Parts: sequence; C-alpha cells; structure tokens
Amino acid sequence: MINYEVDGDGIATITWDMPGRSMNVLSDASTAAFSDAIDKAIGDDNVKGVIVTSGKDSFIAGADLEMILGMTQGPKDAQTIMSGVQEMQGLMRRMEVSDKPFAAAINGTALGGGFEICLGCNYRVAADNPKAQIGLPEVKVGLLPGGGGTQRLPRVVGIQTALELMLEGKSLDPQKALQKGLVDKVVPPGELLAEAKRWLLEEPNAVQPWDGKKFKIPGGGPNTPQGAQVLIAGNAMAHEKAGNNYPAIQAILSCVFEGLIVPIDTGLRIEARYFTSLILDPTAANMVRSLFINKGKADKLVRRPKGIPKSDPKKIGVLGAGMMGAGVAYVSAKAGIEVVLIDRTIEEAEKGKAYSEAILDKAIKRKKSTEEKKAQLLGLIKPSIDYADLAGCDLVVEAVFEDRSIKADVTAKAEAAIPESAVFGSNTSTLPITGLAEASIR
Repeated sequence: MINYEVDGDGIATITWDMPGRSMNVLSDASTAAFSDAIDKAIGDDNVKGVIVTSGKDSFIAGADLEMILGMTQGPKDAQTIMSGVQEMQGLMRRMEVSDKPFAAAINGTALGGGFEICLGCNYRVAADNPKAQIGLPEVKVGLLPGGGGTQRLPRVVGIQTALELMLEGKSLDPQKALQKGLVDKVVPPGELLAEAKRWLLEEPNAVQPWDGKKFKIPGGGPNTPQGAQVLIAGNAMAHEKAGNNYPAIQAILSCVFEGLIVPIDTGLRIEARYFTSLILDPTAANMVRSLFINKGKADKLVRRPKGIPKSDPKKIGVLGAGMMGAGVAYVSAKAGIEVVLIDRTIEEAEKGKAYSEAILDKAIKRKKSTEEKKAQLLGLIKPSIDYADLAGCDLVVEAVFEDRSIKADVTAKAEAAIPESAVFGSNTSTLPITGLAEASIR
C-alpha cells in the first residue's frame, strides 16, 4: 500500500501504491500506513530528505467517498469527528516541522486530500502530463478541504486565487497549476524523481514559508485592504450564485478569513471545526450519495435486471432544439446515432444543429477533431418540422419548453409517428413525470 525505501544518498522515497485500485485514495488504512512511513523517515538519522510520490498513473485522487459517506452517516459525535480530522492535519504538520525537507513528486492527478499532502511538502514538482488534474474539489461534495487546504493554499497563492479554486472546486493541468503557483516546477515525466531529489539535496534546511517570522500572505491577508476587498467580493458572489443552499461555500470563506489572521496551527483548528460542522450537516451526505455513490452505481447498471440485453438505439428523435435538446442531439450523434431534431420552425431546428457545429469548430481549432469527423457527426443530425420523420425511431426524447400543454401536444404528435416498441422519455426539470405521462397513450 505504501512502499518505503532509502537510497545511498539518504533520500527516502514514500510511494503510494494501493493494491486492487486503479487510483490511490485516502482511506483509514492508507492514511495510517502513510503516517507510519512519515514517522519512520523523520526518525531515521540517515535520511536527509523525503520524496512522496505514487506508483500508479495518478498521484492521489482524494478521500475515499465511501469513507466520507460513512463519516456523515456514523455517530454524530462532533468531538470524535474533529479528532479524526485533526489527526490527518497533524500528519502533514509533522512533515512541516520536522528537520527534514519533503518534496512531492506529482506524477499525475492530485486532488483533494492528495493535493493537501503536496501542500504539506516543502517542494512540489509535477510531471508534464496534460491529462493530470490538480486542485481541491471538495466543495462539489458539500465539504471543504479538511487536511489543511483552506490554510495552506491561500498562504501559497494568495486569497483571491485560492478562493477561485476552492469555491468552484476547479482543477488545473500541471502547466496551469504552475502558472497559478500551485506547484513549483513542471518537468518531463522521466525527470520527476531526479528533480525532487536534486532539490532535497540542495535545500536540506528548507522551512515552510508560514513558519518563518517574516512571512506575509501573497497579495495581503484578511486584515489588509486588498485581502478584505477580495473576501467581501467573494462573499457577495457566493451569495448571489448559491444563496444559503451550500453550507460548504460559506464555511470555506469563514475558514480563510478566520484562519489567515492567526498562526497556522490555530487556523488548522478552525478548519477542523468547520469541516466537522459540514460532516454533521445532511447536505454533504446527500451530495456524496446522490452525485457520486449512487450515480456510480447507476453508471455501472448495478440494479439492472439480469438477462435483459442493453438497448442499442440506431435512431433517436429529439423534440425541441433549444439548449437541452441541442445538447441531447450532439451527444447522441457523437455516439454514432442518427438523430431527428424537431422544432416549430426549420430555422429553430437548424439553430439546434448549429450548436453541434460550434462545438466541433472549437474542437478543430484546438486540434482535438477534424473537418472529416465534423462532417460525419453533423451528417447524423437531421433538422425537421415533420413528425413523420420520427418513423423508425427507437427512442424519443422530449425537451421542449417547461409548459404542460406544449409537452402534451408534442407527445401526441410524436406517438402518432413512432412504433409501439419505441421508448418515449421526457427531459423535464420542473414538471412531475407522472402528470406528463397522462398525455401519453402508452
């Protein structure tokens, strides 16, 4: 799970490589093993520096969501939860205050707690892998970075950049991460470990900036005009976008404001307190379960009845060429399926097809597609106003305006043209499907 070795120059390498998993994640077992390896390196007088890296294609993908869900559904003991959070924080803090430098050799994706481990290292070097993603996306599951992320990232890149990344859960490829200051250097994959070792040998007395007496937060702290302005603007924008519906957003803002006006050890306690409050709130549990755990099961068809083959539609009808209908048409054609895109006028139907053309033009500009592929995909989308063109469709998706009478009208017209074997679905977002089904003859 965690491999440990020391070379002849006194450089210890701690390699994450969890068996039976395609990606490393933070679990109770992996964190305990990592903690043991950290203590082993710190306690060895022959070790001059430590590299933290991964034996997989990615670095560490973050916390095990099943573990997070277990925390939200377990005993609601705030002190127990907070103690667990502080134990993880303490692991990174031991790295920082030891007399040995630590370097993170980020070979691939490093998200959430995985990147928080990197922030706890004195030096961060990433492999030049455009597919890798680096960031703190915890807000997407209703949480905040609880391993020191809300305290270290603003102290590394400044309040504004840190809030931009944490409040939206943005992740960056290595080159963009370098531009924003999340990593110190980007090198070819084959030079990653050598670069980490070079730095460790050249900087044996490295100290984290925030542990220095003259440290100042880049761009100004919360008690400076610049920092205060950023926090006020961030709070206003967050309220406008999310209202009071996402406790994690307000908790992140509070962590940054309160934690950056005190020493980092106090800031970490503040972070642990807010993280605990989010674990005790049902929002995080609902988001993890619905958006990740259950969605993953649905994608894997866990509850699909056995013995029934998957449907393989060859022709799909889409009713309504607005934003949603145009999107359904695009992804269907991208999958190689013939699409009939119907709207009230041929101009509106053509406009829906133009959405796909615009996407493909951008892809061609970025050299991610070709004119040939564009022509092939667009050739599968037929704009129309004639419901008779739906003949032979295996599936019809209704995506017209959210009006019950309009939906009832297009349902009747479509069902008159499609075979009995076709599946009819609605892409409604506000109207109960049970009521819409009353307009169907099925």
